Amino acid sequence: MGKVIAIANQKGGVGKTTTCVNLAASMAATRRKVLVIDLDPQGNATMGSGVDKYDVERTAYELLIEDTPVRDVIVTETSGGYHLIAANADVTAAEIRLMEFFARELRLRNAIASVRDQYDYIFIDCPPSLNMLTVNAMAAADSVLVPMQCEYYALEGLTALVDTISKLAAVVNPELKIEGVLRTMFDHRNRLANDVSDQLKQHFGDKVYRTIIPRNVRLAEAPSFGAPAMHYDKSSVGAKAYLALAGEILRRQEQEAQLTTADRESI
Repeated sequence: MGKVIAIANQKGGVGKTTTCVNLAASMAATRRKVLVIDLDPQGNATMGSGVDKYDVERTAYELLIEDTPVRDVIVTETSGGYHLIAANADVTAAEIRLMEFFARELRLRNAIASVRDQYDYIFIDCPPSLNMLTVNAMAAADSVLVPMQCEYYALEGLTALVDTISKLAAVVNPELKIEGVLRTMFDHRNRLANDVSDQLKQHFGDKVYRTIIPRNVRLAEAPSFGAPAMHYDKSSVGAKAYLALAGEILRRQEQEAQLTTADRESI
């Protein structure tokens, strides 16, 4: 069964969508089958995947509210080589309409259950706030990947997010955990960035990815061309950083699988 990772941070502008699109494209480049679910009404992950959010026929709204089968909502042709469930302004209405449903926080989990085993990874791009869409993402996910800038306010936001994840785990998804913390838009010349980075490693240990995403013009330019950085400029440091992140995540999963196997054999 595919691994479902929600990419979330309650603070905006931290590289959440950039991470979702570029990590998905990097995983697809390693021949993994990947699905991206855009739950942000801004539809940035949709546009960054080369899909026109104004022209798309079905979105996450139809999936969550109208019970449209997930296979009818998936867009199979994207610039990143992965599949996509798109979003646009209609998804804003989904947040309101979800309040009408029983077990509303489980709508996404139930909707994608039939295709989970068809993908190696499913990445969910969450809105930059804690609302019913984000709750649905975390109820459906195995883990949460947290992109963050190394600045003071980001540390406070991370503390709040960890608390939120803990509460959601207690109520709707006991298996939910932090997949990892990713340092984005990093500038090694910035003393504060290095100080915050050190604090992150002290508090979260090996949950902090070794891979660091630097500030990079190509990463910023790529969405305007409707493509992940590796398809816009694969030689850029940003594209290479996300490929390195994909490799690190794959290695971690292999190590976890080996430990699980060893534990079973010891019983």
